[in-house]
Amino acid sequence: MSLNYNRTLVEVFAESCKSFADKNAFTCMDRTLSYADLDRLSGQFAAYLQQHTGLKPGDRIAVQLPNILQYPVVIFGALRAGMIVVNTNPLYTPHEMKHQLNDSGAKALVVLANIAKNAAAIIRETSVEQVIVTELADLHSPLKRALINFVVKHLKKMVPPYEFPQQIEFNKALSLASKPWQPTALVPDDVAVLQYTGGTTGVAKGAMLTHRNLVANMAQLNERMKDVFRPCKELYAAPLPLYHIYSFTVHCTSAMALGNHSILIPNPRDIPGFVKTLQGKPITFFV
Repeated sequence: MSLNYNRTLVEVFAESCKSFADKNAFTCMDRTLSYADLDRLSGQFAAYLQQHTGLKPGDRIAVQLPNILQYPVVIFGALRAGMIVVNTNPLYTPHEMKHQLNDSGAKALVVLANIAKNAAAIIRETSVEQVIVTELADLHSPLKRALINFVVKHLKKMVPPYEFPQQIEFNKALSLASKPWQPTALVPDDVAVLQYTGGTTGVAKGAMLTHRNLVANMAQLNERMKDVFRPCKELYAAPLPLYHIYSFTVHCTSAMALGNHSILIPNPRDIPGFVKTLQGKPITFFV
């Protein structure tokens, strides 16, 4: 691919969705989104943000999700709406959540219901105005969605009680997008992501990554790996969290730009489940 850094991540994403529309983009729990699906769903999420919230381009949106299909939909939807993504670790304590939300100035939060309790405990002490809550199987077919979400919530008891003052369900937010999203005026030097450090020498600090930063990283990686990163031919396993920059770069920029396919692993610590997910699949790359 051309080492053209003078683009935004949104432009790269649009190019991929057009070029690879019928190719598989992400799979999780046996549900696969094509690039056309990702284009449509992220467009709906961008439209929701633009039309049904008070958020403006440049506002921060915190995303606290494990490796599930909603992650790329939310990330690319937020970027398309001109917003800055704040990747947020699902393992954060309430104290850590409060620091990151306030330090970043996040005005919205997307969170998985399973871990929403910690954010709910401190949300009134932050600048967050809108919370979008998603359940594990929200992007599956209606029957499978109802079954998986019921089992997770009521049989396995994996969703502790939570409540937010301004709360909407993820699927409802998507359904509210009655008009197409409107492209925003982004330039390569605009900040795309606030990527927080581990905080080993103090509190976690937000590194400002511009669209140019991320596109340059992506282009350099794909150029150096061009002998093994074959467009539309690679199947990547994605056990490392996408909210960390390494996995984000590989799966949400590099693979996306090449029309490649990633299998998302929500919980890699579940080794039997991890192994079962990989069985029978022709994995070509493993981070």
